[in-house]
Amino acid sequence: MNDEPAENISGGTAGGGAFDEFDPNDAGSRAERVVDRLGELYWQKTYGGRDAFECLVRTILSQNTSDKASQPAHDALMERYGGSEAPRASERSSGERSEPRDDVDLAAALADASQDDLAETISSAGLYNQKSKTLIRLAERIVDEYGGEDGFDEFVTVAEPAAVRETLLDMKGVGPKTADCVLLFAGGRGGVFPVDTHVHRIARRLGVAPADADHEAVREHLERDVPAEKCGFGHTAMIQFGREYCTARKPACLEDPEACPMADLCDQVGVYPETGEVVDPAEAPEAAESTGD
Repeated sequence: MNDEPAENISGGTAGGGAFDEFDPNDAGSRAERVVDRLGELYWQKTYGGRDAFECLVRTILSQNTSDKASQPAHDALMERYGGSEAPRASERSSGERSEPRDDVDLAAALADASQDDLAETISSAGLYNQKSKTLIRLAERIVDEYGGEDGFDEFVTVAEPAAVRETLLDMKGVGPKTADCVLLFAGGRGGVFPVDTHVHRIARRLGVAPADADHEAVREHLERDVPAEKCGFGHTAMIQFGREYCTARKPACLEDPEACPMADLCDQVGVYPETGEVVDPAEAPEAAESTGD
């Protein structure tokens, strides 16, 4: 079993939560069997413990870019606005919530930030003008409504998950994936399966969600069919699987059907090794026959 990468939204072993082991026997659905296999291949972990506002910031920075690009932006932002004593994710002990940053409130600091200065600070993340405006607007709202990052963190970890998600989605610039990441990595809420481009592609390609499902429909199928305690590592491990094996244009099975560790569980919707063709599952001829059950 591999170690979870530190340079991603979850933060690896230092990003909160704790590694665990789950019994893969008697899976109740093919989606659960998929997640169990991913857990054996990568990691099995329950999440939670990240500071909610920093998690929101980190997820905004990760939008439409890679971890390689967004991680330096996050580190630069924390160094400039989080205070000189702000612990980085790589310095936090596993399973522990971040310690206060010497009375520096990140939300208040960003609410007062110059948009030009913030944009320059996070430039490596791409779309930095748009993201800097979004971060300042979110910070202002969180300071106004929750008094700062501590009040927001309490809301995310204590309030009903549905209420938290609804509130987050009401914030301009926060989409379903971002809201779900905050619920999972900060709130530690079970049964939350964030859907990014990797998860959206792979769930439909495997056939555990309908080929024509949008992101929200994929989330609904996965959260329905995967036990709550397995959704967190199912999300992060599926992303890693998408990066290593089931890439958008050249999945491993194209060259060698046995190269993919999920081959016996996959419907290969939209993937045709005999011709080398790969299409979006929704455009596959067999899409009408894929039920996601």
